Amino acid sequence: MIEVKNLTRTYEGRVPTQALKGVSFEVEAGEFLAIMGRSGCGKSTLLHQLGLLDTPTSGEVTIDNENVLELLDREQAEFRLKRLGYVFQEYALLPELTVLEAVYLPLMIQGTEKKEYIEKAVEMLEKVGLKDRLNHLPAELSGGEQQRVAIARAIVNTPKILFADEPCANLDSESSQDVLELFCELNKKTGQTIIMVTHEKEDREYVERVIWMKDGLIEREE
Repeated sequence: MIEVKNLTRTYEGRVPTQALKGVSFEVEAGEFLAIMGRSGCGKSTLLHQLGLLDTPTSGEVTIDNENVLELLDREQAEFRLKRLGYVFQEYALLPELTVLEAVYLPLMIQGTEKKEYIEKAVEMLEKVGLKDRLNHLPAELSGGEQQRVAIARAIVNTPKILFADEPCANLDSESSQDVLELFCELNKKTGQTIIMVTHEKEDREYVERVIWMKDGLIEREE
């Protein structure tokens, strides 16, 4: 489903920084994969290239036999909106939007009918256990609840691939477990491909495969 070939990313400056030094691997459809390693090893940089949030210096990223790096900016934006979902360390919820509004926003942007996008948002919030929080604002939620809102928002458009960048970094252990169990449920019940960056070694028990990175390269897989 995803094929990465010799991916590099160099950040220019007085002293150029080579964050990725030629990364190649594949991800099967429906796989739950973790990318792990020490801070600064390139794992978040790699995720951003795969999710079309940044442009690599060289290499290829193929998703469903399509070289997505060759798409025009407009085409990449549409690809992200319709086929990819994102969950970040920071929940990125707009403070003035209710839980329901935050979740249906991606569908509204796509031009989905109002009745449909509201129904779908409610369905996703029920899936993540927040149906009784529809009209709450982010400030009225715990960190774990805010992250579940972010997950509902990420999956409301039924993306084929979900990217998660340190999704539990700001959560306590109980909330982290809830989020990871939710990822497992999504992966098993819907067959959704999930690629998660994490530095927590205990997260390995939730995923099918781990790619370990070191100094911009894949060190090993397990």
